[in-house]
Amino acid sequence: MSVDSALALIAGVAATSFALDLWRDYRRRPRPHIAAYGTGVTMFAAATWSLFLGVTFGWAGPLYRTFFLLGAVLNIPFLALGSMFLVVGRRSGHVMTVLLGALAAISTTLTLTVSFQRSLPTGGIPHDMFATGFGPRLFAIIGGAMGSTILIVLALVSVFRFWHRNRKIVWGNLLIVAGTFAAAWGGTGLALGEASGFALSLLLAVTFIWAGYRVASGGRRVTRSDEPARSAVQAG
Repeated sequence: MSVDSALALIAGVAATSFALDLWRDYRRRPRPHIAAYGTGVTMFAAATWSLFLGVTFGWAGPLYRTFFLLGAVLNIPFLALGSMFLVVGRRSGHVMTVLLGALAAISTTLTLTVSFQRSLPTGGIPHDMFATGFGPRLFAIIGGAMGSTILIVLALVSVFRFWHRNRKIVWGNLLIVAGTFAAAWGGTGLALGEASGFALSLLLAVTFIWAGYRVASGGRRVTRSDEPARSAVQAG
């Protein structure tokens, strides 16, 4: 088993566990930001398993297209949608949902239909498979850049918002920023034709983002549980 295959296997297990964790949270208490996060991480998991199958057993066209669409184009924007719902509010989240729907429709059509400019390799992680210009690589760059920017900005907003109130939320968001940088590094490199380090970027991204989500979620539960006590003190 190659290094890329081993890293993809570990990342696939971690991403699948993270996705199940999110959907359990959503089942207990349905909220739009959890649904968006769950969708993004499920895409992340599917892309990672596609990567594992490709580098371990060989690539086929549909497998690579699934890997590229879900791992380099759409997963980060859906994670950003979750942060938009959580930090900014439902109205902004609904607007972004409409815009993201258009991005997903166009990028999915292009990724599934545009021809490869060369044959898939027998091993390793394929790169530079799509031509430059208006096509999948362009939408991977757009999706990765915009999604990463939104995630990082909103995470930093939460950091400043909770700096003096709850350091767990602060550290959780900083971990999410680190994971976003890792995912953006791998996805942008793949879109630009550089695949080295992509499997490692997936593992780092899912590890940091999952850890950040659990830490921040624990901090929010503490903050909510303290609010009635603060209100009672103020009333007294």
